[in-house]
Parts: sequence; structure tokens; C-alpha cells
Amino acid sequence: MEETIQIRSHGPASAPALIYLPGTHGDWTLATSLRRCLGDRVRFVEFTYPRTTTWTLEDYAQAVDGALHDHGVTRGWLLGESFSSQVCWQMLASPSRKFQTDGVILAGGFVRYPVMFSLRLARRLVCGLPMRQLNFGLRAYRIYALLRHWNSPEVRVMLDEFMARRTDEDRLAAAHRLDLIEANDLRAVACNVRLPVFCLTGFVDPIVPWPFVHPWLRKNCPGFRERKIAWGADHNVLNMAPEISAETILRWMKS
Repeated sequence: MEETIQIRSHGPASAPALIYLPGTHGDWTLATSLRRCLGDRVRFVEFTYPRTTTWTLEDYAQAVDGALHDHGVTRGWLLGESFSSQVCWQMLASPSRKFQTDGVILAGGFVRYPVMFSLRLARRLVCGLPMRQLNFGLRAYRIYALLRHWNSPEVRVMLDEFMARRTDEDRLAAAHRLDLIEANDLRAVACNVRLPVFCLTGFVDPIVPWPFVHPWLRKNCPGFRERKIAWGADHNVLNMAPEISAETILRWMKS
């Protein structure tokens, strides 16, 4: 499998940079709605990870840092979705990064995953179910998302790309990312972070239950500032509540 990271940016280079790092699915296909709502108010930089089963969290952090440097993005805010909250913490774990982080926003994110048995169950499902059954669930999600965004051709294109990328190699890469979540404990890093840290989450999030995450951050992370709960959204808060997410993120970046 090719182990290269992909990067692209939207919006004016003079605008504040917002770096979107994707969830366990590993690509930029679910960031379309948020990007559209942000418009030209930020320089929106997004990533697609390689379908690797060998990278460590430090490999992810170094790849992101190097790609930003090569792309001419020297500073900005990190927006880590789900799995990539771990990449954000790892980015902050080393003082030698080329990229200067102004702040961190966790979307459905966490420090140490709070419910390990559900993580292990998710991995068994990802690895054990036949692709046809996984694709059935993904098609159901596509229909749900289309109903939520019925008047957006851009979202339809995004969902088509999302479905096309779901291959067996992609499934193995997602399982490896779940392994990384289980193996890594970044609480010591978070306890020393003084940069602004914000949390954005959907009210109904069975994947990363926020009542186990936010109180710990409030008590133990010196940089923790605020949380925002989008009541009509689930774990995929950036895609399910893009307007609320965009306005909240812009407010935080100006604070």
C-alpha cells in the first residue's frame, strides 16, 4: 500500500488556517458541508491519510507536520475529528514541529478513549463483517445524509466519493487506527497543554460519549476553554451540524 499523505487547501492564503484532520475513515470526504459553511473566512486545509497498517501516531504527526511545511502552511488551528484528536495531541507532544499550533478543536474527540469494550467491539465488527454487510450500513448512512442535505449537490458528490473509497484496504487501515487508539494514552500530554483547547460534539454520540471526556479535560488540561454541544447532531457533528460547527469554530478561532 502506498504510504503517502494527501493535502489540499481552500480559501485565501491570507486567511487564518484551519487544519482538518479526519476521523477513523481517514479522508476529507466528510468535511464538504463544513468547508462550504466556512467559505472564504478561513484557509481550510484538509488531509487524506494513506491506507497504512504500519504507521504509529508519531508517523501520522510527522507526516502532517511535513506536509503543512511543504504546502507553505506555517501556523494555524488544528481541527481533529474523532481518531485525529489523537494526532492533534501527538502534534503537541514534541516541541520540534515546524507547524506552529495556535489552538486545538476536538470534534467528537478525546484524550484516552473512555469505553474500551466498545472500541474492541467496533474493531471486531470492522474486521469480522463481510464487506457486503459493511457496505449495506454505509449505504444506509448515505441515504440518511442525503435526506439531511437534500438540496446540496456538493454533498451528493462528497457522499459518492466517500462510498467509492470504502475498500477492503480501507477497512484494514481503519482497524489499524482503532488499534492505535487502544494502544496510546496521551493524558500526560494533555495535562501539559496550555494552548486553547475546545470541544465540539453532537448531543447523541454513542461512539465517543462526551460525559466521559469533557469533565476530565476541564479538570486536567490547563488549556481547556469551552465545549459546544450540537443538540441535533451525532458523532459526525461536522457533517450533521455544519452551520453550527462553522460558526462555533470561527468564534473560537477569534477568541
